[in-house]
Amino acid sequence: MKKHPAQKTAIITGASSGIGRATALALARAGDAVVINARRNEKLDELASEIAALGGKALAVAGDAGNYADIDMLLERTLAWDEGGHKYDIVVVNAGRGLVGGILNSEESLWQELYRINVLGAAHLMRRAGQYMVQRKSGDIVVVGSVVGRNVSPFSGFYGSSKFAIGAVAEGLRREVCPHGVRVSLVMPGIVLSEFQGVAGYNEENFGKGIAPFGKLLEPKDIADGIHWLLKLPSHVNVNEIMIRPTGQSYP
Repeated sequence: MKKHPAQKTAIITGASSGIGRATALALARAGDAVVINARRNEKLDELASEIAALGGKALAVAGDAGNYADIDMLLERTLAWDEGGHKYDIVVVNAGRGLVGGILNSEESLWQELYRINVLGAAHLMRRAGQYMVQRKSGDIVVVGSVVGRNVSPFSGFYGSSKFAIGAVAEGLRREVCPHGVRVSLVMPGIVLSEFQGVAGYNEENFGKGIAPFGKLLEPKDIADGIHWLLKLPSHVNVNEIMIRPTGQSYP
């Protein structure tokens, strides 16, 4: 594995699958030490072993990305990690869940859980990381939003509202921290095939038929490549927002 000349340490939440997993692999291949976080410990251990086999450095820290205590523990474990140099330079705020349906027909009993993870937990991580990076006068916070946070769909309206909210938090944070040399980037993926659809409640009837005309859809690696690209830009260049869609995705 090619080593990056100036190794950084990156924290990635939601790293057990999908975009988070692909991002951890992309950054590890670039020579960064990675701290991987998700609820499924066995999946994290598998990923850590894969990264180690590539010659990379990985620390697996299981936890709930919607729980403040777990988030604080993640940051503390990272700062105590010898292999990461007792620091972190990059935080990829990726953990989240979806929810099929609009305001009228989505499962209301899941609304609070959705916001607990997608907004409140994400915002707490961004706050803590931002405070630390302002002190260091450098760092990157990458927030994974969604195109439906900008172009709200009636088919996923409540989920879209959570991504609209976290996009606003990201921009507010950017304005606070940019004078201190800290970059904040919002990455808004289009349709990415992963475990996300099944957890959110999508199936062939409410999802598959509608997206069939879009052709080849994105894979998690496509988003990870975009994240890697923006992180490796010179420090005075901050790509604040980026949308990555399948070429054939006309809406949203």
